[in-house]
Amino acid sequence: MPADRHGWLTASLAVGAAAAVGASLWWRKHPSPCPYGLRLWVQVPHPVITRSRLKGVLEPRPGERILEIGPGTGYYTLDLAEWIADGELEILDIQPEMLEHTMRKVRSRGLTNVSGNQADATALPHADGSFDAALMVTVFGEIPDGDAALREVHRVLKPRGRLIIGEVALGDPHFSRLSSLRERARAAGLALDGHSGVPLAYFARFTKPA
Repeated sequence: MPADRHGWLTASLAVGAAAAVGASLWWRKHPSPCPYGLRLWVQVPHPVITRSRLKGVLEPRPGERILEIGPGTGYYTLDLAEWIADGELEILDIQPEMLEHTMRKVRSRGLTNVSGNQADATALPHADGSFDAALMVTVFGEIPDGDAALREVHRVLKPRGRLIIGEVALGDPHFSRLSSLRERARAAGLALDGHSGVPLAYFARFTKPA
């Protein structure tokens, strides 16, 4: 390869890498949901935070009422609905495009126990103590006021209700470490009582005291 072409290629790669790092740092300091235009990113297989691992941590039971905050394009939604059988799954997203995308998948599967709601996680449109469990998978760090969201989840959970938060560091500028998450959840009245995975990819289970 000619020297000038090699130099151009090296410079281009360096500029691209710097731009990617810069964008990641900006996004981390300015939390916001993954845009619908980038939905393919949330549809790829989730390393470590698999559906089977989620089921083991959540321990869903038939007949339960569960709230899924930020379902994206429904990576976990259909399985969640089937796990609770005659229970009720409500999915909530601030982006109508994501919500409609997932509801189309729900309808195509023929599921009748899923409902959608467009709303903000920091102002949940639900009564106190109305859910057996809630979950946020690769969502918590995208919420500008995560502490307010935790307080709202605490409010809508039943006594002994559980919250599952899933995090994976790979490709996610909003990744939250378990140690930090534990302290923030504790401040909202939720106690860590289990986790599964590895430090950079895990599910954590928090419980609302009786």
